[in-house]
Amino acid sequence: MRTARRTRLAAVATVAVVGGVLAACVSAPDAGPPASATSAVSPAPSGTAATPGRAAADDPSGPRYVATVPAGATPVVRTGDDWTMPAWVRPAPFSGFFSEDASVTDHVPVRSIDVTWRQLAPSADGPLDLAATGRAEGMAFASLGDQLAEPGPYWLRLFASGVDWAPTWVLTKCGVSGIGPDYEGELHLPLWDDCVWSALRDTWRRLLVDGGVLADPDFRFAYVPGGFTWVEFDYDIITEAAERGQLTKARYLAWYARMLDDLADIAGAQVGQLVFTGEDYPWGPFGGAEDLLAAAAVQRGFGVRTGITEEFNFHLGEAPAYGSRIEPSGHLTLTRDDTGAARVFASENECYTDCGYRAKDLSYAIVHSNLKALQLQVNWLYVVPSDSYLRRYAAHWDWVRLSLGQRPETAPDAWVSLRDAQDTYWKVDWIAGREWTRRPWVRNLERWLVQVDAPGAIAHRSMADKHTADPTRENGTAYEGLRTDRASGNRSLAFRLDERFLPADRPARVLVRATYLDRGRGSFRLRHPDGSTPAVTLQDTNTWRTATFLVALRPDHSLPSSTDLWLDAAGGDLHVRFVRVVRLDAAVG
Repeated sequence: MRTARRTRLAAVATVAVVGGVLAACVSAPDAGPPASATSAVSPAPSGTAATPGRAAADDPSGPRYVATVPAGATPVVRTGDDWTMPAWVRPAPFSGFFSEDASVTDHVPVRSIDVTWRQLAPSADGPLDLAATGRAEGMAFASLGDQLAEPGPYWLRLFASGVDWAPTWVLTKCGVSGIGPDYEGELHLPLWDDCVWSALRDTWRRLLVDGGVLADPDFRFAYVPGGFTWVEFDYDIITEAAERGQLTKARYLAWYARMLDDLADIAGAQVGQLVFTGEDYPWGPFGGAEDLLAAAAVQRGFGVRTGITEEFNFHLGEAPAYGSRIEPSGHLTLTRDDTGAARVFASENECYTDCGYRAKDLSYAIVHSNLKALQLQVNWLYVVPSDSYLRRYAAHWDWVRLSLGQRPETAPDAWVSLRDAQDTYWKVDWIAGREWTRRPWVRNLERWLVQVDAPGAIAHRSMADKHTADPTRENGTAYEGLRTDRASGNRSLAFRLDERFLPADRPARVLVRATYLDRGRGSFRLRHPDGSTPAVTLQDTNTWRTATFLVALRPDHSLPSSTDLWLDAAGGDLHVRFVRVVRLDAAVG
């Protein structure tokens, strides 16, 4: 999210913009005038719609780093984290990495098609221009025809709101002028003006429906509605208009509802491929009236994209558009129905050492931004191979790729990142109508594996791995890891597995991985409903290590407090920061 609070000086600004998909769209030099809008993309057969990626992912390759299975019951220990996956794992359908350019080497299959409103619509009533070029945000755009001529799946941005992006006839016809400038120096049209929006709506229809984009099997999604900075729906321009007296709350909310209705009418059953790029709680000017408008878009059927998960502690614990909720205990829960038509839940993770960010601990920032994105159960993630450090941290990013878009029934693993983290967004404010005992502290990032405070297993904050203001001041303080507290009788850490992940009526072969601090000379073992493993003995190296246990797990919630796994410490306290349950046999469903 490129807001005034979070200026992305744009890794993408210097990236060459690639072209699009179907060569049939481009006329040969002697073939006459450009094709009309209706010939932009070959349409699907009459009465059908494109069905993106439901059968297979755009990059169907399996894990690049395959898990080693212990030969017996004795746990295997390695230094550092372990992101490996079983050989059977494949990416989820309608999921993956997307960027400005596709990169087979980096497992980024989906490229962008970028156009401006001005280059597409030189007249109010004529066909779309497939031959004109455009410019926005310092980038030069090839013609729509040339971009559509390139093969492969794509996502679409229509740069619409900027005065330099919009057709000149719109300003004349509607009698409007620019508001701003934004932090990139661009003035923007009032999209809420009836004349402006009607013209833009018609262009969206001509592009998506008449132009056949929605029917194109290579089309994955489009950012909507086309404003403001970087086509990311921040509130800087809206706030300025309100402060000038040019926009009221009632007018804005009425336009917003109309905008959703119009775009949903255009997209029909594919509305989930139109991605609203705003946020819940967006720092707007109307006293909270706009707080949950991203959630309103999702309720209307739209996809959604956040751009803030690099600040993984900030703002997105309570994320109604994604179904994430901070409970009174400080734990996060996530409830969302993903069983219908293809829908985008996306984020962007590329700003670690640019966009005004400077990660103090690069690997830490990358891992935890991705854990946050996966806790939100995103299926699409924007990356820039260089700025996201895809190659430097290849094993971790490969795990992320294979995790995107998975459901508990199909996921290769369930996990919990054990931590206490400060959400500075809620340090002063609160969530209306709800109690949150430890506000602003949030406990854990959990994905189908939940840490449970039970008698004898009440977890305490570990002080061994503290991070502050990394990568930004807003990201607050985080204590990575929880520990036992033998002095108070809490010698264990306890966990409950989601019933949807593994059947409870029969044992399943799994790897249980625990990343722990090798401090002291104690030991720990894994307890499950059918017994305990041999112990792991600490060596006092003061390094983080990962122990892997091979067990036949029957998660029937039969351990105390309806739990399934306990890590039992002996001889000293145990510090743990990550626990992962990995299915060794392919999921069914």
